[in-house]
Amino acid sequence: MDRLKDRVVIITGAGAGLGKGYAIAMAKEGAAIVVNDFVADLANGVVDEIKAMNGKAVACIGGVGTKETADNLVATAVKEFGTVHVLINNAGITRDNLLVRMTEQQWDDIMTVHLRGTFLNTQAVVKNIIDNKVAKGRIINITSPAGLYGNIGQANYSTAKAGIIGLTKSNSRELARYGICVNAIAPAAKTAMTEAIPEKPRQMLYDKFARESTIQKMGEPEDVSPVLVFLASEESQYITGQIIAVAGSIGIM
Repeated sequence: MDRLKDRVVIITGAGAGLGKGYAIAMAKEGAAIVVNDFVADLANGVVDEIKAMNGKAVACIGGVGTKETADNLVATAVKEFGTVHVLINNAGITRDNLLVRMTEQQWDDIMTVHLRGTFLNTQAVVKNIIDNKVAKGRIINITSPAGLYGNIGQANYSTAKAGIIGLTKSNSRELARYGICVNAIAPAAKTAMTEAIPEKPRQMLYDKFARESTIQKMGEPEDVSPVLVFLASEESQYITGQIIAVAGSIGIM
């Protein structure tokens, strides 16, 4: 249970859903976790849960998409744990609407959180890793099947998630010289966003996915977390620039 011993991991949007699952799984493997969320009670609750199992964690409150939050994430990691090794760009929102009804604000909100946030957070963490010669840095981005195939009513979300794929591949080439591996996962699982959907349409969504999935179930956070643990570890040193579907289906890529 020490695959991530002495590694410091920043996880955005870690107050609930998949982000929380990643935080708990990595803390169990010995990582010190910076738990980011824009809802203080959620972030602090995850920190308390990790500490209750004798793990190391600290909250960093703030919405992603600003340089202030990006810099604060790094500053919090360095202040509390001395350095940062891993960034997981997990924070996400939805602002769904049909194309002809979508507002500029709905478009901009998604781009700010998903694309601008991923860019700024990565830039801040990478600068720290390079300046301090931190070994075996890892950037893990969260894309989506929507970024691979598109989705009705999600022109903004699908575009942002596709953009994250491009950012992942570009950064993997640029940062390889520093020993920084950059990968992304495309999970299909229960998240804080899906849990916010009213019960009946949410269950219809889960049932539809289960029917179409080769494994015939909707994933849970614990189905996705092991892949993140591996990518955050030193064991993943020969993997970069990859988009890994964790979605229970053959051929999703």
